[in-house]
Amino acid sequence: MKNKFLQGVVGLLALALIVYVGFLARNAAESYNYIGKAVRDRDTITVAGEGKVTAAPDLALISLGVQTEGVTVKDTQTQNTRKMNAIIAALKELKIEAKDIQTSGYSIYPKIDWNSGKQNIVGYTVSQNVSVKVRNLDIVGDVLAKAGELGANQIGGIQFTIDDPTALQDEARGKAIADARKKAQQLADQLGIKILKVVTFSKGSSYSPPTPYPMLEKSVSAGSAQAVAPDIQSGSQDVTSNVNVTFEVR
Repeated sequence: MKNKFLQGVVGLLALALIVYVGFLARNAAESYNYIGKAVRDRDTITVAGEGKVTAAPDLALISLGVQTEGVTVKDTQTQNTRKMNAIIAALKELKIEAKDIQTSGYSIYPKIDWNSGKQNIVGYTVSQNVSVKVRNLDIVGDVLAKAGELGANQIGGIQFTIDDPTALQDEARGKAIADARKKAQQLADQLGIKILKVVTFSKGSSYSPPTPYPMLEKSVSAGSAQAVAPDIQSGSQDVTSNVNVTFEVR
């Protein structure tokens, strides 16, 4: 009788152990299936948000150049160098620092004349260009006028930009996140659900490219009367941020 009782107890314990192990196995399998996976799609909503900040540019980018034609390399190079050196000196007199003046191109190439199928060098062309960062936008017109006055005959487009848009990008991103939260809450209210937490987040920022403006087509020759400074308008720049936020809902 005693042996039968002990056998029954052992049997019950074995059955309980089997059931317990079965539960552990099932839970382990379910955990494995969900490890590293996001909350199920039916438990989430995803909304897009956008933020934009408009600010005045604080930097102008200008390309200035001098191109000279002559008979010999030496004389042509000397004339071109004198003009460009005078322009660079004038830029520094306008309080533009040396670090903001960078040579962007220098070339010497022959002028070819074809006569009776023969190649003849009749002269040379020397060209030098500099890229200039103007941080005081009030003098942009003066820079252009002075460059033309001193012989610049290659003046490219002017571009206005923001030197360091980091703070503006942060502000735009904050507005984009707030916009996404607002849209999510409106959607949750309409659906009769509750927002629990953020599941995933992705972002993208965009900064409108500098606006180019066509500049002088023909410069005032060196030694002539002082050139009239053009009225330059810098306008504004937009910094935008776009985000996608996925919220867990219930």
